[in-house]
Amino acid sequence: MNLLRGNFGIRRLADGAGQAPRFQRINMTNETKQKVREFYDEVGWQQEDSGLYQNARYEDLRPVSREYIHKTRLRVMNGLFPTGKFLLDAGSGPVQYEEYKVYSQGYEKRVCLDISIQALREARTRLGDHGLVVVGDLANLPFKQESFDGAVSMHAIHHLALTEHPRAYDEIHRVLANGRTAAIVNGWHEPKLILALEPLIALRRKLAGLPVKKKKEWLKEENAKGTFVQKMTPEWLKREIGSKMNIEIKPWRSMSTQLLRWFIRPFGGKAFLRFVYWLEERFPKFFAENGQYPLIVIKK
Repeated sequence: MNLLRGNFGIRRLADGAGQAPRFQRINMTNETKQKVREFYDEVGWQQEDSGLYQNARYEDLRPVSREYIHKTRLRVMNGLFPTGKFLLDAGSGPVQYEEYKVYSQGYEKRVCLDISIQALREARTRLGDHGLVVVGDLANLPFKQESFDGAVSMHAIHHLALTEHPRAYDEIHRVLANGRTAAIVNGWHEPKLILALEPLIALRRKLAGLPVKKKKEWLKEENAKGTFVQKMTPEWLKREIGSKMNIEIKPWRSMSTQLLRWFIRPFGGKAFLRFVYWLEERFPKFFAENGQYPLIVIKK
């Protein structure tokens, strides 16, 4: 089945025998997207001595947080049909965590689209014959209408200018088959729950001997240096996206990486995070709209 629409500025690149083909879109980027691509090609998706990608420093990988992080990553399955033919991974990166690979286990093929060629090299290695890779633009997908039985997008749309976010959602909706769903994870701009914790954050910084920062300053520490990030609010999402398509906002992870690192300590930390996870499950609407990371489900 040919997923690509028309010529669409696509050319196929020959790979070694037995490897999945990849495609590269020509004349894709504007200046901002080019900078994002360069960062991830040259820095973000390069492996360090630890064997982890440089971008992994923006995740809390400590043992005390591992169970909570694992369970929240698997929440994406709450927004997907478990089986199908093709799953689109829009802004796939290298599919860096094992939980991310679970999303397509029930699909025949996973089609990874990313702006970074380095990311797709890594994704192809990690997925093997199960993965197909395409260099492309989230806001201008090169695929035919209704080509995919499911779609995921993990922390990718926020690398577009906010004015392009609606186009990215429209494109994912366009290529999604009728009656199917897409699961999208991004962060909120200045989430209310995180802002409410500002006094505790200031106290924690003071006790650690760090300067007390204003909320806008420490919130920006969440953004990966060298990358362009522009996030949305729940009100913006409902107005600009929810008015055009059927969406549901579910909780993915309410605690930011900085909060986890500052407040979750080895003694009692795992039990506290189990309680946080229980609260997210018990009060999904509150934590979905006020925590750090929502799971946005498109229903077509």
